[in-house]
Amino acid sequence: MGDAKTSKDADAAAGGSLQDRTYHQLREMIAAGQIRPGERLLEAEVVRAFGISRSPARQALERLREDGVVEPLEGRGYRVPGGEASDTAVLDPVDVSAPRQWERMYQEVEQELFVRTLFGSVRLNELRLAEHFGVSRTVTRDLLARMHGVGLIAKDHAGHWIAEQMTPDRIRHLYELRCLLEPAALRQAAPRVPATVLADMRARILATRAQTPISSTRFDEAETDLHITLLGYCANPEIMRALKRTHLLFGPTRHLFDPFLGIPIRLIVAALDEHIDIIDLLLDAQPERAAKALEAHLRDAVERWLRRFEITAKGKPIPVPSYLQAVAD
Repeated sequence: MGDAKTSKDADAAAGGSLQDRTYHQLREMIAAGQIRPGERLLEAEVVRAFGISRSPARQALERLREDGVVEPLEGRGYRVPGGEASDTAVLDPVDVSAPRQWERMYQEVEQELFVRTLFGSVRLNELRLAEHFGVSRTVTRDLLARMHGVGLIAKDHAGHWIAEQMTPDRIRHLYELRCLLEPAALRQAAPRVPATVLADMRARILATRAQTPISSTRFDEAETDLHITLLGYCANPEIMRALKRTHLLFGPTRHLFDPFLGIPIRLIVAALDEHIDIIDLLLDAQPERAAKALEAHLRDAVERWLRRFEITAKGKPIPVPSYLQAVAD
C-alpha cells in the first residue's frame, strides 16, 4: 500500500547515510522535548551518545543549524533556540549505526491501521505481526511500544493491542482538545521562537506548495514544523504532553496518495496557505491574531479530516492482513 515516493522518503530518513540518521534522530529529540529550548548541544556529546565519529555529528548539527532548529554559539557548540540559556544537553545513548528493524516496518503497519480504523476497531496479533515481517518478537514489541507512545494503539482489559475505530466523534473530540491547547501553547511560544526559525519554516512551506504533486513527506514536515516544533517553544511542558495524544491525527498526512487516506490537493494547498498566514502574523509580532488564526485553522482541519469518511462510505472494506483482526462491536 502507499506510494513509492512516500516509501522512498521514509527509507531515506530511517535508512540513509549515518549523517542523515543522526540529523533525523536529533531533530526528533528536539521536537519531542528530550533536548529542550535553551540547552547547549555539543558535537562531542553527540559523538559520545551516538557512538559515531566527529564528521557525521558535525554535518548533522550543521544541517540543523541551516534549518533553524539550532543556533551556533560563540566559541563552540549549538543551542536550541528559545528558553533561558541552560546547561549542555546530556543525551541518552542511541544506536544510529543502522536503521532499527521496527522503523522499516512502521510506515506500512501505520498505514494499514489508519485505513482499517476508518471502518472499525482492529486487534493486532503480536506473533502474526512478527511472522508477517519475518522478525523477532522483540522487534514487534519495539514497534508496538512506539505506536502506543503516539496514541495509535492501546491495550484492552484482556491485554490485547487494539487500534480504536476513528469515528467522526473521536476526531472531533481530539480536535476540540487541540483547539483548546494549541493556541495557548502558541501564545507562550511566540516570544521565545527566533525569527530565523519562523523564516526557515515559511521558506519550507513555500517550497512544498510549489511541488507538483505535493509529496506526503514534505506536507508532513510542514505539519511538524507548525504543530510540534514551533509549539515546542511553549514554556509549559504539561501542555505539550497533553497534546502528544492528539499527534495520531497527523498520521494520514504521511499517506496522501492512499485511496482512503488521501484528500483533494486543493485542501492541502489551503492548509499550507493557512500555515503561512499564521507564521506571517508571528513574524509581524501579532501573537494574539496568530493564535486566533491557528484556532480557525484547526476548526477547518476537522472538516478536512472528516472528508475521509465520505470516501470510506462509498467504498468497501478491503482484505485485512494476517496480523490484524476486526473487533466485533
